[in-house]
Amino acid sequence: MTQTLLPAPPTPRPLRQLLAASVGNAVEWYDWYAYTFLAAYIADQVFPKGSGNSLVPLLSTFAVFAVGFFMRPVGGLLLGALADRAGRRTALTATILLMGGSSLLVGLTPTYAAAGVLAPIVLVVARLLQGLSVGGEFAASTTFLVESAGPGRRGLFSSFQYVSTSAGQLAASGIAALLVGVLAEDRMDSWGWRVPFLLGAALSLAGFWIRRGAEETRSAAQREAPRPGLFDALRLHPRASLRIAGITAGGTLAYYTWTSYLPTYAELNTGIDKADALLAGTLSLAFFALLQPVGGLLSDRFGRKPALLFFGIGFALLAVPLLRALDGSFRMLLLVQCAGMVLLTGFTSISAAVNAELFPARVRAAGIGFPYSLTVALFGGTAPYLGTLFKELDRPGLFPWYVAALCLVSSAVYLRLPESAHKELER
Repeated sequence: MTQTLLPAPPTPRPLRQLLAASVGNAVEWYDWYAYTFLAAYIADQVFPKGSGNSLVPLLSTFAVFAVGFFMRPVGGLLLGALADRAGRRTALTATILLMGGSSLLVGLTPTYAAAGVLAPIVLVVARLLQGLSVGGEFAASTTFLVESAGPGRRGLFSSFQYVSTSAGQLAASGIAALLVGVLAEDRMDSWGWRVPFLLGAALSLAGFWIRRGAEETRSAAQREAPRPGLFDALRLHPRASLRIAGITAGGTLAYYTWTSYLPTYAELNTGIDKADALLAGTLSLAFFALLQPVGGLLSDRFGRKPALLFFGIGFALLAVPLLRALDGSFRMLLLVQCAGMVLLTGFTSISAAVNAELFPARVRAAGIGFPYSLTVALFGGTAPYLGTLFKELDRPGLFPWYVAALCLVSSAVYLRLPESAHKELER
C-alpha cells in the first residue's frame, strides 16, 4: 500500500492530551520504579540469604527486575497492536489497569519466612505483568503524544514522555526516601516497603479515569483501513525496526544506570549511606525532569541528530571518569548524577519523536513497541544485575567501560540517521 504524507489532524485539546498521557504514564512508571528503589528491602523479605554471601538476595531481586523487562517486548507487540487496531486510548486504559493490578500483587507478596518458595513465585508473576504493562505503555503513549503534537512541536510533546516518567520515578524515590527516613529499620523491613506499591495501585484508578477522557489520535482513514497484522511492522519495515534497536541500546543502558541503579551502585562500591544515596537520586531526578522540555524544544529547532550525538559521544567519553569520580560523599554522587542527566537529555527528550517518525500510523505503536522494548530488556533491564555481578566478581571497574562502549555503538547509528525533525509526520 502506498503511504501518503498528510498533516496531522488538529487536536482540539492539546493540554488535555498531554495530561492524559503524562499523568497515566507517571503512575505507570511510579509503580515500575518503586521496585528498583526498594530492592534491598524486598531482597531481605522475599529471598533467602546464601550461605555467607549477603549479595545473593540482592542479585536475586535484580534478576527478577530483569525478568520483568523480558516481558516488555511481548507487551510492546501485543498492546502496541491493540493501539494500532482499536485505538491509542483503548491501549492506554488497558496498560494502566494492568499496572495497577500487578502493583497490588507486589504489595501483597508474602515473605519467604511465611510462604517459602511461593513468595518469590508471586513476585515473579507480578513483575511479569508489570513488564507486559510497561512494554505496552511506551508503545501507546509514545504514539499518542507525538500524534497529538501540532506542527513543529513533536520534540516538545515527545519530551513529556520522560517528564512524566521522571515524575513517576521522583515520586517512587521520594516516597522511598521518606519511608526510610521516618520508619525504624525493623518496620521498614517488615511492612514499610509495601506501602508504595499499595499506593500505586490506588493511583492507577485515578490515571484510568483521566485517560478515559482523552481524544483518540488515529485518523478516520486509519480507523476504516484494514487492521494490520501482528508482525506487519517488522515484515514491512525491517530497517526502521533495526534502527530503533540501534538508537535505543546505548540510551537505555545509560538511562537505567543513571536514573535507577546509580544509588545502589554507589552503595556497593563506595559505601555511601543508603538514605543519602536515595536523596541524591531524588534531587537529580527533579533536575532531569526540568531539562526534558528544553531538550525537546531545541530538537524542534535544530534537529534530532545533534541532540542524539551530544548524548552518545558525551557518554562514550565521560561515563568512565564520572563513575570513577564517586567517592562515597553525597555531594559527589549528586554532581555525577546531574552531569549524566544533562548528557542523557539529548536522548530521552526526543526518543518518542525519533521512534514515531520512523513508522507510518498504521503500524506505528507495534512498530515502536517491539524492537524498543526488546532492546530495553537486553541492555536496560540487565544493567543493575550486571553492575552488581561485576562487584561480586571483584571487577566493578568493568561496568563503566561497558556503558561507554555501548553508547559509542549507538553514536555510530545516530551519525547515519536521516534528520526527521522538520518533515511531516507520515500518516
